[in-house]
This record gives sequence, C-alpha cells and structure tokens, in this order.
Amino acid sequence: MLELEELVSAAGGSVVASITQILPSWNPATLIGTGKVQEIKELAAEFQAELVVVDHILSGVQSRNLEQAMGVKVLDRNQIILDIFAQRAQTFEGKLQVELAMLLDQMPRMVDAWMGSLSRQGGGIGTRGPGESALENDRRRIRERVSIIKKKLDSVSKNRSQHRASRRRHEIPSFALIGYTNSGKSSILNRLTGAQVLAKNQVFATLDPTTRKIFLRDGPPAVVTDTVGFIRKLPVQLIEAFKATLEESAEADVLLHVVDLSSPNMERQIEVVEGLIEEFKWQDKKIIHVFNKFDVASPDRKFKVKHYPRVFVSALTGQGMDLLKELMADSVLEMQKSVQLYFPKAAEYKIFDLDRDTRIARKEAATEGTVCYASLTTQQINKWKEYIVK
Repeated sequence: MLELEELVSAAGGSVVASITQILPSWNPATLIGTGKVQEIKELAAEFQAELVVVDHILSGVQSRNLEQAMGVKVLDRNQIILDIFAQRAQTFEGKLQVELAMLLDQMPRMVDAWMGSLSRQGGGIGTRGPGESALENDRRRIRERVSIIKKKLDSVSKNRSQHRASRRRHEIPSFALIGYTNSGKSSILNRLTGAQVLAKNQVFATLDPTTRKIFLRDGPPAVVTDTVGFIRKLPVQLIEAFKATLEESAEADVLLHVVDLSSPNMERQIEVVEGLIEEFKWQDKKIIHVFNKFDVASPDRKFKVKHYPRVFVSALTGQGMDLLKELMADSVLEMQKSVQLYFPKAAEYKIFDLDRDTRIARKEAATEGTVCYASLTTQQINKWKEYIVK
C-alpha cells in the first residue's frame, strides 16, 4: 500500500484515505465485496475524493461497475503506472512506447462504447447488414494504430541494434544498470561517468535509456547504460512496449543490480528484480550487486545482505564508487585472456593500434622486433592472431 501511495503521489495525486480487504475469492462484477464498495463510496464522499485507485488489475466491466456504484473515477495500478510514464516521456521513442502500452492496456477494457450503438451501414446492393458496432470500430482503429507504432518502434530498435553491433565490433565492454525503481541508478550513472542525466527521488524518473562512456583502470574504455526501473507486478503492456529499451540490458556484458539499502522492503525488491531477470533469461550474465544509499541506511542493514559480488556505495556522497569501478575493471579483465604478441620491425607501427584496443602490460625489445604482453578478448584475439605467439 505504501508503494501504491508513492505511485499516486508520483502521478500528481494526494492520498486522503486508504482501505484494505482480504477476500477468499474475487467478486467477478466489482473485484471487491459489495459492502466494501459502499464503504469506499462513503469515504470518497466524506473526503470529497475525485479518484479511487485499486492495487490490482481491473477488467473493463469491473471498472465500469465500480465507477457507477461509487460515483467517482476508478483506476487500477496499471493505469496509474502508465499515467506516470505518459507524464515523464520526453523523447520520440519514449512517447511511442507509452502510447503503445496505453493502447494495449485500453483494448481489453473497452466495453459498451456509445451504449452499444451501431455505426452507419454501407450503401448499395448486398451491404444491408446490422452494421459494425461502435465498439468493434474503436477496437479496429486501436489495432491499426498499434500496428503503426510497432513499425516505428521497430526502426528505433534497428538503430539501437546497429549501435550495439558497432560497440561489439570495436570490442567495447558494456554494463547495464538495472534495479527497482527509485534505487538510484541514474545518480550512480552520473557519478561513474560525469553525465548530467535527470536523477530525482521519485519512481520512474528515467524512461529512456542513456549510454555513457566510462574509463576503467587497466582496460579499454567501456560504456554504462541507465535503464527504466522495475516494479512489483510490472504491467505486461510495458514489457511489450519497452522491448527495445530492455534489449540494452539483454545485450550488456555485465549487469549492475542497484539495490536501495535503506528501503524497508529491500528483500522483496531484490526478489522482484531477480524474478524479472529469470523471466528475461538474463541469469547467465555476470551480475554485480550495488547496494546504494549506504549513507542513510542503518549500520546493521549490510549484515542482512547475502549477495556476491557486492559493493556498498552512496551515489550522493561518492562513497564506495572507487571500489565499484575496481569491480567493473576486474569483470572486464575476466572477459580477456593474457597473450604474447610479436611485431617485426616492419609492423611495429601497429603497436600503437594495439595500445588503443587494450592496455599493454609490458614491452620487450627483440633482435628483429618487439614483444608485447597484453590481455585481449576473444574477438580481439581473432583480430591480432597474425601477431600472437603460439
């Protein structure tokens, strides 16, 4: 319920009252019991509430029945999340993704459009029929719009995949910041890379992925991507709409799982993110657990943590960021293999290119050339195989 209150506040609402009910089974017509519906109606009238939010997914029929019974607008959890996304979307891609998610959410909810009226019948012989209902007409228009948006998002996805392919060709290690919403992913990106992305103490402050370059000790330049946060009961429509965004994490070499150490629901939030990691089939990736907000968490919180590898940081003060960079650098080195390369005098100019690809540990002058010791990834080994000493 506290999380739902946070969502309502993020959407611009002010919570005046809350109520819960435990049911042995759902009421198909209104989800909750008829007595509870009457109780909420009286509460809404007492506090002059303009909106009732239910922490569950409502069908179109249930929403309509609840609104008729209570006399106020009724929204469910999914609709609140989508409303927040609609407010925060800034880029062309973000707006398309939110519109797609809203249309996919709206379609199954549509009931009794225009009181079941029929649209105009066709003219001419053989077209005299009952006509297309307004509801069918609306659904068809939405399906057409969904098709158009998906095509536009496909082109955006292709652009992203081209950027990723370019990074893979140039052997650039990639990290993705994932985690529960409002755990501090954007603040950590700013600390690591000197970026100036929006970082606020509110849920879903980040919608569009941001990729920035980072320079790590003893290794090639890498990139870090900030992604949209996860949440309990993440709407399936959002997963469908934000596929292009989620691909950034899917293609990353290492995942940085950012956890809010100060949150009273830390264990539950970790479970939610780990469940989504399994759902997206990312569990085979290397994961570094970054426990953020160490400066405001109680000292005993760190003893409840059982995840490795891990690091305790504060994006606000910068505490622990050097240790995080060391862990990131070590993970890059794990992707590499130590090799010995020999460059004859005629090819010694290529040592400069090798130094741009990776850090050369040391060089030794030979009789007719130079021997270099370096760490290379699999693809870099293929690139330099002509000079590698077997």
